[in-house]
Amino acid sequence: MEVFIEPIGRLINEFSKLPGVGRKTAQRYAYKVISMSEPEAAAFAEAIVGVKRRVRLCKVCGNFTETDVCEICRSRDGSQICVVKEPKDVIALEKLHEYRGVYHVLHGVIDPMNGVGPNDIRVKELLARVNEGGVKEVIMATNPDVEGEATAMYIAKLLKPLGVTVTRIAHGVPIGSELEYADEVTLARALVERKEL
Repeated sequence: MEVFIEPIGRLINEFSKLPGVGRKTAQRYAYKVISMSEPEAAAFAEAIVGVKRRVRLCKVCGNFTETDVCEICRSRDGSQICVVKEPKDVIALEKLHEYRGVYHVLHGVIDPMNGVGPNDIRVKELLARVNEGGVKEVIMATNPDVEGEATAMYIAKLLKPLGVTVTRIAHGVPIGSELEYADEVTLARALVERKEL
């Protein structure tokens, strides 16, 4: 016999697909949704559907946007590109209000153990941007873990012959951590104290 009736079980299964959400947390989320008023539940569902319909990748940097080219790419100096793993890393750096250049989101890092190579992330797009001219510095701001370091070194090797300065954020960010969890002071110091690769 099923413990939950089908609609509740289905909702629990859907919530448990989210990263970091186990069965118990998924069950709590499901019961929270059940306790919502119908307008609240409809607003919640519409927010999910709306983000899927309206959010896309910027054609230039790969960050999330509602337009073809994001506001950052349209309004900032393109001579400095900060390379990050994921869109959430852009948010972490933007909270600092220190960086005034543009970004390039790789949507992953080189990770041979999980079958992710350079062609599986947005390396070609970065090289194309640099080859267009006008780029003076590329800041490698991938996570300071094995995969992030390997990705930074690989990209630096490709960029150096193109005549741009390639820097790496300083290691104020603890090794093995992720940018989104770093405190703002540590992240700001890492950005200010970056070094050339």
